[in-house]
Amino acid sequence: MLSLQDCCDFCSLSEDEVAAIAEHEHLPEVAAAGCGQELLQSAAGIFRLHDFIRDDIGVARVHGDTAHACHLEAVLSGFEHSHPESLRLP
Repeated sequence: MLSLQDCCDFCSLSEDEVAAIAEHEHLPEVAAAGCGQELLQSAAGIFRLHDFIRDDIGVARVHGDTAHACHLEAVLSGFEHSHPESLRLP
């Protein structure tokens, strides 16, 4: 049986990035890893993943969850570092 870490290693996303996808798409984390793997295959998909994390930050702020918003900002920064193409429109 595959672990979450196995899935993250396969899709080249961090556990935090996969958790952000799971949060945004309301999916179990293993399914979110598969979704992330698929989206990483195109520039439009990478940009969409970037938007997922940005959306999650906005939701956390609306709900007053400053700590979670700050955590997601760090996740977004790491994603941008790993995928600089996410900063350009597809």
